Amino acid sequence: MKFDNSKPIYKQIIDDIKKDIVLGKRNVGDKLPSTRELAVLYTVNPNTAQRVYKEIELEGIAFTKRGKGTYINESEDIVNELKNQMANDVIHNFIRGMNELGYSYDEMLKIIKTRKLKEGGK
Repeated sequence: MKFDNSKPIYKQIIDDIKKDIVLGKRNVGDKLPSTRELAVLYTVNPNTAQRVYKEIELEGIAFTKRGKGTYINESEDIVNELKNQMANDVIHNFIRGMNELGYSYDEMLKIIKTRKLKEGGK
C-alpha cells in the first residue's frame, strides 16, 4: 500500500481494513492478522499495527480474544454502518471540493446527472 503523507499511516490502514470489510474481502467474525503480521503486510512498525487494532476496537469494528487474536465484530450491522460512513465521507469530500471550485449544488447535480448518462446510467 502506498501511503499518503497528508494523513497518519495508522488511519490509512484502518480505512483499508474498513474498505475490505465493506467490499466483502474480510467478513464479520473473521480473524485479523496478528500485530506482527499486519506490520509486515503494510510494512510498518509493530507499534503502528498495535495502534490500528486499538483504534478499530474503540470504534467497535473489532474485538480481541485474549491469547487468540483480533476479530472483526460479528454484527452484520457493522458492514452497513461502515458503508454508510464511507459513502458520507466521499460525498462530503466531493461537495467540499466542488464548493472550493466555485460550483453551486445545482451545478453539482447537473454534472452528476450528465456523468451518469455518459456512463450508461450506473
